[in-house]
Amino acid sequence: MTLVTAGTGRRRAGLTVSSLFVIEGEPGRIHLVIGPLTDLWDVIEETGRCVVHIAEAKHHAASDVFAGLRPSPGGPFESVETTQSDWGPVIAAMPNRAYCTMSSRTEVGWSGIVETQVDRVELSEATEPLIHHRGGYRGLGELL
Repeated sequence: MTLVTAGTGRRRAGLTVSSLFVIEGEPGRIHLVIGPLTDLWDVIEETGRCVVHIAEAKHHAASDVFAGLRPSPGGPFESVETTQSDWGPVIAAMPNRAYCTMSSRTEVGWSGIVETQVDRVELSEATEPLIHHRGGYRGLGELL
């Protein structure tokens, strides 16, 4: 699971994104499958950039908030500590992330594909990635 953020100030957006693929190379690329009716779709178009945060098992509540499945009075960014970057809001509790610049976006079926180029990557020790399978979150060895 990933949480993707973009924008600044009052015009920022975030969304839990489970469908994406990474293409290795120089530069690397990430293709995000997101809904063209989401705020994130529009904000990435406006700014041309986003941050892709890799969620760990301990982030399942934040993942629910950014997916719109759990309430967060004041919006999803009220539930997490962020700092602003040139690519968008950076979620402090999620140190595994990629800073990306949009290359293109295309509507496909009911979804859209945002193609990005990876500008920078920050990684730490991620031992329990958050996985969404058959309607629920899982760690590598358990149902959450």
